[in-house]
Amino acid sequence: MNRRQFLLAAASAATLPALSFSGRLFAAPAGSPRFLFVFLRGGYDCNNFLVPHSSDFYYESRPTIAIAKPDANNPNAALPLDAHWGMNPVLRDSIYPLWEKKQIAFIPFAGTDDLSRSHFETQDSIERGEPLNANGNYRSGFLARLSSQLTGVPAIAFTNSLPLSFQGAGKDIPNISLKGNTKANFDQRQSSILAGMYRNTPLASAAADGLSLRSSVSMDLQKEMTAASRGAPNASGFAQETQRIAALMRDQYRLGFVDVGGWDTHVNQGNVTGGLANNLRNLGNGLAAYAAALGNEWNNTVVVVVSEFGRTFRENGDRGTDHGHGTVHWVLGGKVNGGRMAGEQLAVTQQNLLQNRDYQVLNNYRDVYSGLLGRVWGLRGNQLQDVFPQAKPRDLQLV
Repeated sequence: MNRRQFLLAAASAATLPALSFSGRLFAAPAGSPRFLFVFLRGGYDCNNFLVPHSSDFYYESRPTIAIAKPDANNPNAALPLDAHWGMNPVLRDSIYPLWEKKQIAFIPFAGTDDLSRSHFETQDSIERGEPLNANGNYRSGFLARLSSQLTGVPAIAFTNSLPLSFQGAGKDIPNISLKGNTKANFDQRQSSILAGMYRNTPLASAAADGLSLRSSVSMDLQKEMTAASRGAPNASGFAQETQRIAALMRDQYRLGFVDVGGWDTHVNQGNVTGGLANNLRNLGNGLAAYAAALGNEWNNTVVVVVSEFGRTFRENGDRGTDHGHGTVHWVLGGKVNGGRMAGEQLAVTQQNLLQNRDYQVLNNYRDVYSGLLGRVWGLRGNQLQDVFPQAKPRDLQLV
């Protein structure tokens, strides 16, 4: 490879997103809280995940994509959670066992006040974590502000580029994608050459640390994957990624972010088969793999799963669903107060829909997660207001 090719390869390599990382790798104290934020980008259809099986209106609204009422003799029926709600059966072996262990809670009618139903606007609104009427900093994310409130809580984004959630922290936060190949992009000689290019420049430390991070992560993850597999093939996609994430969250990091795309299901959404079911199965396997890979540290872990909005309650003419409003958030972990629906709820009827099309938002995410962060890290008053300005913390006793 000539010098020009090497520079082009360097510019596109997965190392460079981590060049903003100027801190040295270190291990966080064992037993300290861990928090992972999982963002489902695209607006997932919560109604075919958390099935309102007691609602006749649900079955009237979804003549081709509804999931059958719980029935022990029907493997494609919803898994019973309580008298009103069931779970998509594709999660029978992953998320449902966590429900039975009371290690996962669901918050229906959750979301943001943003009614634009725009993927990008609502995603940005959630990641900023500021009130809609605020003239705030459009490069300040709530996880960045949370990180600034915490001491000795190393943060990381498992993404190709630093998400808005983690921007504006006033300190460098690393990001590294763990999808696909985890091998280091450069051998020792190439790393030395690349680091030398930045020598005696303001980027010297960041370049050296970025290369060190990628190399260290690669070595650790190869060992972790070999040990965790025990000769069995790993689940594909997200499940493989979360095992890698667990290796880092267990030993080094305590505050993390990962996103999962592909949830925009306008056409041929399906019910227990099809695109949504495949995504849910992949997501469930990944979260179960994450819990298993953390071992005893699962008891010190909280994971939240959110999406920018839900989908229309009625199916559309293409056997899919369109952009909605309220959705269902997940909160899971070894010590989560689970096995229940948390927050304010309404009967699932046509009269209770927002604008005759969507779930209402009764549980604003800024209020709910203010209360949750207060529980996890003991934050109070002005600290929580810094993370979520003007929020009214709601303690749903999730942990």
